[in-house]
Amino acid sequence: MNKEFFEALEELSIEKGISKAYLLDAIESALLTAYKKNFNSQENVKIVIDEEKASIKVYSLKEVVEEVFDPAIEICITNVKGRKKPKLGDIVEVEITPKDFGRISAQTAKQVIVQKIREAEREIVFTEYADRQGEIVSGLIQRVENNIMIVDLGRIEGIMKTTEQIAGEEYKVNDKIKAYVLEIQKNQKGVPQMLISRTHPGFVRRLFELEIPEIYEGLIEIKNIVREAGSRTKIAVYSKDMNIDPVGSCVGPRGIRIQNILNELREEKIDVVEWSEDPVQYIASALSPATVLAVDINESEMTSKVVVPDSQLSLAIGKDGQNARLSAKLTGWKIDIKSESQIKEEMNIQ
Repeated sequence: MNKEFFEALEELSIEKGISKAYLLDAIESALLTAYKKNFNSQENVKIVIDEEKASIKVYSLKEVVEEVFDPAIEICITNVKGRKKPKLGDIVEVEITPKDFGRISAQTAKQVIVQKIREAEREIVFTEYADRQGEIVSGLIQRVENNIMIVDLGRIEGIMKTTEQIAGEEYKVNDKIKAYVLEIQKNQKGVPQMLISRTHPGFVRRLFELEIPEIYEGLIEIKNIVREAGSRTKIAVYSKDMNIDPVGSCVGPRGIRIQNILNELREEKIDVVEWSEDPVQYIASALSPATVLAVDINESEMTSKVVVPDSQLSLAIGKDGQNARLSAKLTGWKIDIKSESQIKEEMNIQ
């Protein structure tokens, strides 16, 4: 190695934001491994990089003894050279730098520097994206491997597993896609990756925050969201301002304000309901779009009995019980739905 190498190392350190001491330590460690591998050495050695002299030397560490039994780790006291007289048991350094070690050093240093720069750049990318969890990102679909979607998000790759893809949605390579950031992680090779989702309830939350100014500004609060992705979402909203209609503000005239969200979610239905601290009102709202006649609650057991018109029973329960199921998840109450006729029949029997 020469002075130009160390000057280049200094410039590289500044450019990439990597400590030069860190690089030199890594090079020393790699050279130690390279020496033992190339020279089949069992000795206890150390590598010394002298920046001022622009040199790299190999030293064998040997114990000073009277009689040598293992030349690899011992040296006779009479053979020790130097100004300072050693004592038995001392550890001395004996230079054993091979003639062609310069070539090995150059190759090894180059490999280490490339590797450490790659690692540092990956760490920079990881740090840059680490705080993006919970955001919405956009990218282009690169490929699909074993039903896992790989999305180009710029300096980082997005991974969307099958469970995070909305059933029925079809995408092609180079299609643009939006998704919710679940987590930033590193794969087995240390490459940063972003786990993304289109099924997470947070995806709908973020879409509402982006599209409804009152939510973004904090005038309307999203209290809860439950979702069966690709089919139906229920979202409970609330405003402390009595002059703001939280549901109407989210939906807009003829549904115009919510339309971009519906377009993004394609065929998925969205029920925007008003949250209330009164469980009777909240449960009745949650069963939207069905009309509710009465709600009877048992607070200690968190259960409720709901009465709906005969014509609204199937709507209140929903296909495969979906509307009732999502309403229960949204409110946190168990909901038992009966029609007027069923209630009257029960009362007559009693």
